[in-house]
Amino acid sequence: MAESAKTSPSAGSPSDAITADIAGLSYEQARDELVRVVGELEQGSTTLEQSLALWERGEALARRCEEWLVGAKERLDAARNAAVSSSSSPSES
Repeated sequence: MAESAKTSPSAGSPSDAITADIAGLSYEQARDELVRVVGELEQGSTTLEQSLALWERGEALARRCEEWLVGAKERLDAARNAAVSSSSSPSES
């Protein structure tokens, strides 16, 4: 019972450090690291504890990639909307 309390996630847990570490990664860095993590998990040669840590890191990396992609989509949408607005505004003659 004491062992499960020791390893249960809580505030200030190692997963918080993982998230902070990942926050500074570029899209390409996060994607490459995610590919490495998935490959390691697929090999199945890690302990359960290592697999859980890899899974948590992979989830955080996937979230980071998603943040980058959502941000890129927003920028493209804004540029597209600006282009449409400027081309559809009536010209004064």
